[in-house]
Amino acid sequence: MFKNYGNMIPFSFLTIKLGSAFGTILLRDLSMSNLPNNFKYAQSHEWVSVEEDNLIRVGITDFAQDQLGDLVYVQLPEIGRKVTANEQCAVVESVKTASDLYSPVSGEIVAANILLGKEPEAINDFPYTTWIFLVKADDLSGLDTLMDAEGYQKYITE
Repeated sequence: MFKNYGNMIPFSFLTIKLGSAFGTILLRDLSMSNLPNNFKYAQSHEWVSVEEDNLIRVGITDFAQDQLGDLVYVQLPEIGRKVTANEQCAVVESVKTASDLYSPVSGEIVAANILLGKEPEAINDFPYTTWIFLVKADDLSGLDTLMDAEGYQKYITE
């Protein structure tokens, strides 16, 4: 079977963490070059997952968390807050620095990942499954300015 690595089970290019505080199995691709193709990406290094009912889930990319270093605090946006596209609405702080996060679309903040108050390092461990906030978009046209995975990969390697 599998060698025991605590709560980690190794696979060729994925690591699965079982029993996290998030109550789900989380996957992390260990290579920054393997960006989720179904996400959109901002120049400010947020990833965006478009869900049904104009819901936009937002987190930060593996590149961003790597540049920031170990995260120690996340200032979440207030639920119910109205935001405009590209408006600063959250902050992530690391041992090195703090970085503003921006809403990719205009709309209302309908959820924030409160578990990050206790486990901000989850973003470092699982950047593409650890979301920070959820926006109910007024209009999805703001997503047209975001990059696909190929475009973002080129952006971070230039």
